Amino acid sequence: MATDATVNPPQHFIRQIVAADRQAGRHGGRVVTRFPPEPNGYLHLGHAKSICLNFGIAAENGGTCHLRFDDTNPAREDPEFVRSIQDDVRWLGFSWGALRHASDYFEVFYRGAEKLVRMGLAYVDDLDAEQMREYRGTLTEPGRNSPFRDRSIEENLDLFRRMRAGEFADGTRTLRARIDMAAGNINLRDPAIYRIRKVRHQNTGDAWCIYPMYDYAHCVSDAVEGITHSLCTLEFEDHRPLYDWFLRQLDLPSDPSLTEPLRANGLWLQPSTPQQIEFARGNISYTVMSKRKLLALVNEKLVSGWEDPRMPTISGLRRRGYTPEAIRLFWERIGISKQNSVIDLGVLEGCVREDLERAAARRFAVLDPILLTISNLPAGHTETLHFPNHPKDARFGTRDVPFGPRLWIDRDDFMEVPAKGFHRLVPGGEVRLRGVGIARCDEVLKDADGRVSEVRCTLDPDSRPGMAGADRKVKGTIHWVSTEHARAAEIRLYDRLFDVPDPDEESGGKTYRDYLNPDSLRVVRGWVEPDAASLPPEARIQFERLGYFVADRHDHSPQRPVFNRITTLRDTWSTRG
Repeated sequence: MATDATVNPPQHFIRQIVAADRQAGRHGGRVVTRFPPEPNGYLHLGHAKSICLNFGIAAENGGTCHLRFDDTNPAREDPEFVRSIQDDVRWLGFSWGALRHASDYFEVFYRGAEKLVRMGLAYVDDLDAEQMREYRGTLTEPGRNSPFRDRSIEENLDLFRRMRAGEFADGTRTLRARIDMAAGNINLRDPAIYRIRKVRHQNTGDAWCIYPMYDYAHCVSDAVEGITHSLCTLEFEDHRPLYDWFLRQLDLPSDPSLTEPLRANGLWLQPSTPQQIEFARGNISYTVMSKRKLLALVNEKLVSGWEDPRMPTISGLRRRGYTPEAIRLFWERIGISKQNSVIDLGVLEGCVREDLERAAARRFAVLDPILLTISNLPAGHTETLHFPNHPKDARFGTRDVPFGPRLWIDRDDFMEVPAKGFHRLVPGGEVRLRGVGIARCDEVLKDADGRVSEVRCTLDPDSRPGMAGADRKVKGTIHWVSTEHARAAEIRLYDRLFDVPDPDEESGGKTYRDYLNPDSLRVVRGWVEPDAASLPPEARIQFERLGYFVADRHDHSPQRPVFNRITTLRDTWSTRG
């Protein structure tokens, strides 16, 4: 179902820039974007914002969005992450144009670096990393020239080629751009272009022992792929002058010596001079989205893995039961701006409820059971009742639900000493059994510990559907599952992973680990109606009166039903003190 946000998407400054560029004929009227993740972890909700923006802007303008893996740091990358990223993009509902890796362009990067050396705009430096930081200066003090900055072009070419040949040890030499060590923008103070890393690469093997730095490889990759609008988050705003400097010096569209490897290897697209545009990140309360912290949660076994349904990873949200439609709707509603802010997680949960209210079929389940026995029905009595699968959409059809004299009901639906305002089952009181009729509690039985184990009731036959008293009013209606037909199920009650809005705030010696919510997962053995047990993995349903649930994508089967709670029916966090 289309929403107002998808039919009439709200305007924001990036949409306005792209519209103005197309109207002016800039980039030949083309719109080509890209999503360029580093494959060093699973994608999270913040990445989903970038995915929705980049793919969405391209689609809205009849353009293309490429998927490119920034695999220039082989020590931190893993093919598992490459597979998961592709799965996440597809699951969110997007298709890419070209699928590329930065390593596809290693020869182009190298030729571009040699061109900078020949132009006198790059040099080989022997300072180590600590010395380079010392020479770089501070925000208030200019940097100092490296003692190796004035090497001749010939010497720099020779050293750079020997770096590529593997003659030098890791960290002993670096290729740097020669720009301005007194620049107010520290990113322009002779940034590194290449470093020596003798690490085997998952795509190129041992062909290279030098690897380009992100600021260099990223802009060249954008130009190589014909990107028109390079959309990135605000932390790259100060890097934009460097991005533009590299593109201006290399001038890829007019230099066939740089782009020849693309044609030779079937990688030719349409080199461009892209423009970088920055937008605010998507920070969300009650979670952390630093890859470093997420990796620590996984490695320290504080969660079950990257796909743990409490994690803010796209894979985790999928396993939790969130829908791609809800995630897309969330980011569309939040919009795009230049102002960093923290978004309440409740907004996302609201989008999930809104989507599932219309899209999720209904079923019955009991999570904390007590036995309800209808004493005026024969012990062997069985009948089949018919229930709509959705109360507001007849297209969902109906289902058969078996009914008998022994039922499971939720413990919360009975109170021996009722509190004020309690309108469900009490001793001597009446309640409507959903789709069955009105039952009166006649007797309460307890176990050896004094806990209520069974309530015995009388069913009013005149209140059955179709009978004269079916419309008789009682204040409470409860759901149930027939004990004879119920299927045992593992129910995983997930909640927020952290119990404070800002777990990133470190004070008093505490870190995000200290704010883990001890109630973020509770596993119970419940009972579900037979039809629920037979649902396929990833089927999303509403267990009536309990919340939205999903059949676990990995563990669920008809023989062993496993359901994850997606979210409660209402926001319970906004009312907590």
